[in-house]
Amino acid sequence: RPIPGTTESLPVIGMGTWLSFDVADDYEAIQRRRAVLQRFFAAGGGMIDSSPMYGRAEWLLGQLLPEVPHAGRLFAATKIWTAFDNTGPRQLEDSLHLWRQSRLDAVLVHNLLNWRAHLRTLRQARDAGQVRYLGISTSHGRRHDDVARLLRDEKLDLLQITYNLADDSAESLLQLAAERGVGVVVNRPFDGGNLFHRVAGQPLPGWARDIGCTDWAQYFLKWIVSHPAVTCAIPATSNPEHMDQNMAAGLGSLPDPATRKRMREHLRLL
Repeated sequence: RPIPGTTESLPVIGMGTWLSFDVADDYEAIQRRRAVLQRFFAAGGGMIDSSPMYGRAEWLLGQLLPEVPHAGRLFAATKIWTAFDNTGPRQLEDSLHLWRQSRLDAVLVHNLLNWRAHLRTLRQARDAGQVRYLGISTSHGRRHDDVARLLRDEKLDLLQITYNLADDSAESLLQLAAERGVGVVVNRPFDGGNLFHRVAGQPLPGWARDIGCTDWAQYFLKWIVSHPAVTCAIPATSNPEHMDQNMAAGLGSLPDPATRKRMREHLRLL
């Protein structure tokens, strides 16, 4: 899907790193994350999202990415999250250093914290060639009124927001983002794993195979990325096999509006 107003296109399934890449110096754990990255890029993945809030995630990405073939497909995205004006540029410099990148593809102001100062910082960084795209992010259904106001008042490239089959409260914001020419990145596509608990022991409905779903992860992800305003979703995993399932959601057909409605109604009955 294209990022509106640009020549950039992203695979509809990206990768988050919240919790999943915050690991210590554990050889086996790091090997599993290397395998996750290998399978992500082998399946055509591009966007990887992280944040200074995610512990050692940015550091680990910087260690592993040079070892994993990705044929220039990496789209490196992170965030600024601080109440202080002067800490924003420092976080950005730290992220560039930790990722081992001379330029980050996207940097977002997380949870709108001190957004005026940090959008200024990001625009200056874009002018200096350190950042390509900028925007805002929020999660858990927070601050939707403020997000709407910023979408209307500010020139943004990307919005990252929570949207899934358990929480579709951002529906109107997706439409507004489309009207304003802003790309949408969806976080928490599995509602922090709660959707899997909800369907535990339940068989996938037979009709889901008509849109290429072979597991619940694909069911949840295809519902999200079939929304025309969504640029990509960023599920996180530390399991290489789960990465294969996630990436398969970007293949084959997507549900039409009637099927999306059926998918939602089916889940509500479980």
